[in-house]
Amino acid sequence: MMVSLSFEARIRVAGLRHLQSQHDELEAQFIEEKKALEAKYQKLYQPLYTKRFEIVNGLEEVGGDVSTELAGIKEDQATKEKGVPGFWLAAMKTHEVLAAEIEEQDEGALKFINDIKWSRLQNPEGFKLEFYFNPNPYFKNSVLTKTYHVIGESDPILSQSIGTEIEWYPGKCLTKKVTVKKKPRMGSRIAKTITTINKCESFFTFFAPPRIPENEDGRDDDAYDELQDRMEQDYNVGVIIRDKTIPHAVSWFTGEATEDDEAEKEEERKEGAKKDHNEVHDEEKEGALKKEVEEKKEEKQSSDKKNGDQKIELPPECRQQ
Repeated sequence: MMVSLSFEARIRVAGLRHLQSQHDELEAQFIEEKKALEAKYQKLYQPLYTKRFEIVNGLEEVGGDVSTELAGIKEDQATKEKGVPGFWLAAMKTHEVLAAEIEEQDEGALKFINDIKWSRLQNPEGFKLEFYFNPNPYFKNSVLTKTYHVIGESDPILSQSIGTEIEWYPGKCLTKKVTVKKKPRMGSRIAKTITTINKCESFFTFFAPPRIPENEDGRDDDAYDELQDRMEQDYNVGVIIRDKTIPHAVSWFTGEATEDDEAEKEEERKEGAKKDHNEVHDEEKEGALKKEVEEKKEEKQSSDKKNGDQKIELPPECRQQ
């Protein structure tokens, strides 16, 4: 492209490239300052998250103005319970994307979540989610983690996701279905036991994320595209938990965040519809303009042809004698 430009134009392009490099430097500075600002506010949020943890898990009661407002509500001492049972499960299930990931059999285990945290990674870049569990009858782990490694900051590209290996108690695994059948043997009273293990849908497959194989020789393109979609969905779930569930958990628990989310989606739909309308309008204008140009062109061609076919009568003084 540069070869076809004049010398003067090349000088101008060089000037534009210099401006772009200055812009890139400022953008890099912005990203660094954004990281620092985010880190600053993560520290400021932490005491609030700690207080939330204590209230949710019954380690501390709400005091001050809030308790005064609820002082008139009579409490049945016989049914008194600590904390807010099922807080994180309810907060997650209120979001439609997360709700689609949670199966009915998962709920018993997810009720044991006592906190969810996230932290930023520096080298490699990315973030880590941590799910803290109270002792439960499903698995031994007290913390399940999910780590995302990304390339780029302003427009991140997922390079890898890593999950915790869950130590399930016997017969409690929620990601696999075990089927045991008895098959009679020929000429024997003792039946042969056949055990079949199949994968099943579960939120806990979130901790065993899909990975792109290193050797891509002879790969199936359809299978590869499906794998890419699964990885994108996996990353989307992680971002929702990081950006929506963790910072606004009580709003999702009460359902208030759903209304805000719907309002945001409605605004996005309106913007999309407006954009589509403008694009259609522009296409219609362009089409009408093209039609007008074609019509004028046809009129001119018709006029030229008509004039070319007519005999031009010369005045008497111009006729040959």
